[in-house]
Amino acid sequence: MSGTAPAAGSEDASEGLPNSSGGFPYRLIATDLDGTLLRSDESVSQRTRDALAAATAAGAAHIVVTGRAAPYTRHILDDLGYDGLAVCAQGAQVYDAGEHRLLTAVTLDRQLAGVALAKIEAEVGPLFLAASRAGLDGEVMVGPGYAVTGALPSTPFTDASDLWAAPLNKIYIQHPDLSDDELAEAARQAAGGFVSVAMAGEGIVELLPLGLSKSTGLSLAARRLGLKAADTIAFGDMPNDIPMFAWAARGVAMANAHEELKAVADEVTSSNEEDGIAVVLERLLG
Repeated sequence: MSGTAPAAGSEDASEGLPNSSGGFPYRLIATDLDGTLLRSDESVSQRTRDALAAATAAGAAHIVVTGRAAPYTRHILDDLGYDGLAVCAQGAQVYDAGEHRLLTAVTLDRQLAGVALAKIEAEVGPLFLAASRAGLDGEVMVGPGYAVTGALPSTPFTDASDLWAAPLNKIYIQHPDLSDDELAEAARQAAGGFVSVAMAGEGIVELLPLGLSKSTGLSLAARRLGLKAADTIAFGDMPNDIPMFAWAARGVAMANAHEELKAVADEVTSSNEEDGIAVVLERLLG
């Protein structure tokens, strides 16, 4: 699976899209990973692989856009044979999968994050915390009470000072009583002037550098390929994909998507377990 840019001369300059012989109306396909491109076992079906291959053969580029930081994305992309650009850590990192290196990286201001946490806890009470350290080998630090979702490896900490000991790209928060939606809204209300807040999955509410979103990283990655928002179709499943949908020309939510994302999507396709990306790409390929 390749994320290679379209070949020169494959577009109609008057439209900014592939010419009719290419048979595909977008030059860029942006896909979330979990709940979107990946099935629950972290595999990608052969049907979806074939549809993406056909779209890239028709002149489109494919960029993976995920909330996962690069260290927790790298093995998946390697297994897929993906050698293009990936936007990781909710837009904080642009990762070159073919060269295994970070092209851009944004870190969380730890002083502002500390203020944000204090403001949130003043409103809702104590939080359970985890954090993703910056860099290509950054680990996830998990504090007492924080329930890790999925099978991502993590390192426990008990001393709060360990949380701030190295640069971070995000902090994860959980609450003993509030739902994810309630916690995300409370965090925005209490600390929205200090950090951005994203809800990326069940049990995954994140504090990010202020102003950062998937659209931030996607726009940077697209620019490296000479592409823009008007060229883009995006696929996702969670509220953290809303900025990406707002940026792209077309946003497609999976059947399993959060209702907030479905509400702003241009289209709802089948679930990630039922080849929802392939269903749309095959139709567009005609």
